[in-house]
Amino acid sequence: MAKRSRSPRRQTAEQRAAAREAVSTGQALARQVLAARREGLRRRAAAVRREGPRIRARALAMTPQRVRAAGVPAAGVLVAEGDSWFDYPMNDVLSRLEDDYGYDVESVAKKGHRVEDMAYTGTQLDDFTRTIEKLLRRGIVPTAILVSGGGNDVAGDEFGMLLDHAKSPTPGLNEDVVRGVIDQRVRHAYITILTAVTALCRAKIGTEIRMLVHGYDHPVPDGRGFAGGWGPLPGPWLEPGFRQKGFLHLDATTRIAAALIDRFNVMLRGVVAMPEFAHVRYVDLRGTLSNGPGYRRWWANELHPTPRGFAAVAEKFANAVVRA
Repeated sequence: MAKRSRSPRRQTAEQRAAAREAVSTGQALARQVLAARREGLRRRAAAVRREGPRIRARALAMTPQRVRAAGVPAAGVLVAEGDSWFDYPMNDVLSRLEDDYGYDVESVAKKGHRVEDMAYTGTQLDDFTRTIEKLLRRGIVPTAILVSGGGNDVAGDEFGMLLDHAKSPTPGLNEDVVRGVIDQRVRHAYITILTAVTALCRAKIGTEIRMLVHGYDHPVPDGRGFAGGWGPLPGPWLEPGFRQKGFLHLDATTRIAAALIDRFNVMLRGVVAMPEFAHVRYVDLRGTLSNGPGYRRWWANELHPTPRGFAAVAEKFANAVVRA
């Protein structure tokens, strides 16, 4: 383990100050998005007054046949913001929640997005706010809001920076770098995004909506990317960094990857425990997907579950929504 550069008391004080700053940033970001949406809604109202009568005259009337074609009514409506666990080709957590548990899901998730992208660029927040407005116009209040993020902040081209070389005096995760990435950068981004989403819900709905976050599961850094990761296809995200730092045995890299995910989950549980986030629930997915013998039945590649794996993860989310 690398030597700590600060005392625990000093670090806690800094974390508290940084958390307050992240909350302030999230509130400011929400105000910015709401100001932009006020202008957008003003233009929308003018357009509806101008074009509404002509559009309604051309609209198809609902018939019993069209109602039946839409399927059974939804068990509830979920709004999702996040990364590829919510936006994966053919099969992901959200599609399982729709097909296996009867929810309608409105998603603004984008594969490849970092939690910093969600927190600071405003793109997903703007899309999120538009989605809430559309639901409210239909008289619908979301059952819950799901957030997935952080995996792309630690995996990928920069992953090797989290590691000390296998032949160094302190092989494995570098404590100082991990602390900076997870306990500071990712933590602050999570506080910001949760604060912003909370403020947007209060402004638009008049109350807080239950939110669910998760910390992934223990992956296997076996060098598999999406559909093999050949050519321009994404991945692998972990094995190249391990290999660069001299870690060549899968058992060892799997243990280190599990320790990193555990560290991420500890951070996330701490964020959810903040008084500002009493309406946020942490979903612990560790142990849902096997990282031992037979792991390929659960993991399609280094970062993403198989359809069977996504089904198991969706079950955890469905249970958490009901308990919430």
